[in-house]
Amino acid sequence: MIRTPVVVGLDFGGTKIAVAVGDVSGRRLGVRTVDSRPEAGARAAMDRGLTAARELLTEVAPGQELAGVGAATLGIPYDDRVELAPTFPGWGELPFGQLLRDAFTGIPVRLGTDVKAAAAAELRWGALAGCDPGIYLNLGTGLAIAIVAGGTVISGAHGASGEIGYNLRSAADVWTGAEERTILEHVVSGQALETTGSTRLGQPVTAADVFERARTQPDAAVLTDEFNRELAMHLVNLAIALDPDRIVVGGGLVGAWDRIAPELRKALDAAVPFPPELMVARFPKDAPLVGALALGVEAAGAALDAQAFDTGAFA
Repeated sequence: MIRTPVVVGLDFGGTKIAVAVGDVSGRRLGVRTVDSRPEAGARAAMDRGLTAARELLTEVAPGQELAGVGAATLGIPYDDRVELAPTFPGWGELPFGQLLRDAFTGIPVRLGTDVKAAAAAELRWGALAGCDPGIYLNLGTGLAIAIVAGGTVISGAHGASGEIGYNLRSAADVWTGAEERTILEHVVSGQALETTGSTRLGQPVTAADVFERARTQPDAAVLTDEFNRELAMHLVNLAIALDPDRIVVGGGLVGAWDRIAPELRKALDAAVPFPPELMVARFPKDAPLVGALALGVEAAGAALDAQAFDTGAFA
């Protein structure tokens, strides 16, 4: 029996850690999810994720060669830290990449933000395949985009490309630091809509609740109109700057796509010289995990290419 190499993908989120094992084509062989439990500390969360990965490997790929590991996380990962992850206490100080490399000694590892990993999945297997350029828009607890160009996901000089949650909202914000103004993510995100909705509707609600109530309740409709209008403005400006073939949307709020899409479509058609396609992502809910698996596939492929080059296979 031939045992083919496998890869591991890990998606570290604020509430859960998802792990997948797949073959080198990206076909999933097994998936496992564990709670993050941020109250127990960042290192404990990392250890739970690594343990889940080892257990899943033993369960679905016993004895098979591990060829690559991909890891996605909230924030921007480096070997010695994670930037822009204030919602998970201690996560920023975690030597994220180094812990993964220590856990999988000798195995190539690739890191990415959860949104960029999601874009990688859409580029490799989903709705961004063949798009140059394209935009992946994540409408979840937070807000970010990823830009696809030249067959790759653009990282940026510091890995922070696409962090539009920090965008200025008006000319009055110019020359004002993020800590002294209301950044875009504080008004256009699932968490923001939940907070604002709970205050203005007078009872605890989720972002999904607000969109559902907007169908019949004028006060909720005002909230979603404000949300859609501001999101549309920033998406239009991005489309004007990048001239994308297509914009694909993922994240938890795609559940309210019928309330969001018409407003975005109308805004793009009205203002963008060459309006792009707009559609839901192929992997709208679990794209970061699929993307982490894609990163593992890329890590394995790069290692095999380097090995072939070293042995003269390309001579």
